[in-house]
Amino acid sequence: MKTIVICSGGLDSVSLAHRMAAEHDLIALISFDYGQRHKKELDFAALCAQRLSVPHHVIDIRPIGAHLTGSALTDDVDVPDGHYAEETMRSTVVPNRNAIMLTIAFGLAAAQQAQAVAIAVHGGDHFIYPDCRPGFIDSFNAMQRHALEGYADVTLLAPYVTVSKADIVTDGAKHHTPFAQTWSCYKGGMRHCGRCGTCVERREAFHLAGISDPTGYEDPDFWVAATSAYAAQEVR
Repeated sequence: MKTIVICSGGLDSVSLAHRMAAEHDLIALISFDYGQRHKKELDFAALCAQRLSVPHHVIDIRPIGAHLTGSALTDDVDVPDGHYAEETMRSTVVPNRNAIMLTIAFGLAAAQQAQAVAIAVHGGDHFIYPDCRPGFIDSFNAMQRHALEGYADVTLLAPYVTVSKADIVTDGAKHHTPFAQTWSCYKGGMRHCGRCGTCVERREAFHLAGISDPTGYEDPDFWVAATSAYAAQEVR
């Protein structure tokens, strides 16, 4: 299938791009600038497109993002430290982000006669991001069949939607993903902070997958305390 991958430049989406390049006819990567403070992730998406020899489309939706207020990713709100599943991580929700991006991506896919759009949502996102859950993926697929009926037939692929981040690391390694050329940290500094939810999740995933983590972290050991604290909280 001719496939377009939504690629943020993060570990998940870059791994997905490499997988789609191996399994389908990858024709493009699409990224979104929505005013995120970690905008440097887009540079890593560009590197991925260059590596896989496909066009990279960056869609500027900053005027939309400016109205999706209240998120630590776009507003002057501190990005919380800790485990991704903690209640405080809800401050990183950008309302309806995936639905907005997918709608645009499906329009682009239809215009370019692609047959699929792939997105890297995964099981670890289910805690706080409702537009990363299987129900949303199924419903979006159904909605788009109606939206493009008689014009185009585009399918939403979400092969990671029921698996863990560690499973993605394993799959990424299988498809030769250069993990060092991906960006996860929500704080967007010079190096991964090692303390925000995405950094903790990233570091833990490599540990669980038994694969060496090439990422440089400002605080490389914080993930141990964060995951232990969350596990203790779950037991209580």
